[in-house]
Amino acid sequence: MDKNSNSKNNSSSPSSGGGLVQYIKDVFNGVKSLLVGLRRTMYYFTHHKEIITEQYPDNRATLVFPERFKGEVVMTHDENNEHACTGCTACELACPNATIKIITKFDVSPEGKKKKAIDKFVYHLELCTMCNLCIVACPTDAIKMAQTFEHSVYNRADLTKILNKPGSKIREGVE
Repeated sequence: MDKNSNSKNNSSSPSSGGGLVQYIKDVFNGVKSLLVGLRRTMYYFTHHKEIITEQYPDNRATLVFPERFKGEVVMTHDENNEHACTGCTACELACPNATIKIITKFDVSPEGKKKKAIDKFVYHLELCTMCNLCIVACPTDAIKMAQTFEHSVYNRADLTKILNKPGSKIREGVE
């Protein structure tokens, strides 16, 4: 056995001076970090005037979100139950993970002309990444991002939503 391999083995053993010194440094740094955290906690415990947390269920009335907050996709309807969605499927094509599915039908106008309209606007909230690409792609601004954020449900099927209201139709003048 040569001299160099013997010295390498001794320096890595826990009984050697180098390993013991490193162990003591690690313990000292751990205790120091613990004391810094405890000092911060005790500061906030003794200074009650500084509120650093929001009491979530109790602050719903005063809760304010930034304008750019993205909660879920909704379709806006007016007081006559009319929407601006033409069924062009631009939002469906823009969605990166098939969150939106538009089922279309053809309505016959009083003049006998066929016109494309939406039958169902299906939105899968559980798949949505809130990327906003569908909103940007919509040429008629028929959909927007709502500020809802509580999406917990017991049944996963409740996360699949039909965005157009029953009996709704396209708003006059929207092409």
